[in-house]
Amino acid sequence: MECLSLWKFFPKEGDDVTVFLIAKGVECESLDAGKFVVTQQMRDFVDNGGKILACRVSLKSHQSEGSEMVPKSRMKDLYELVKESDKIVSF
Repeated sequence: MECLSLWKFFPKEGDDVTVFLIAKGVECESLDAGKFVVTQQMRDFVDNGGKILACRVSLKSHQSEGSEMVPKSRMKDLYELVKESDKIVSF
């Protein structure tokens, strides 16, 4: 859950942050458990200017459609993010 805290920190500092979810990461909207309300942390991130994208192939393999908060994206979108970014953090 540390990565979600980090997600929330960067936009508050004025940084342009986009998270691209792949593999099991696309399941994060279904991970609310006890004191860890993942969807609320994700909503806070988006409300503070962050963007979350999800690989459409990963979504399909995990029988998910994505959502308004986590829309389907393509590998081309990930490529463009990497190409345009000056820093990349991976978890």
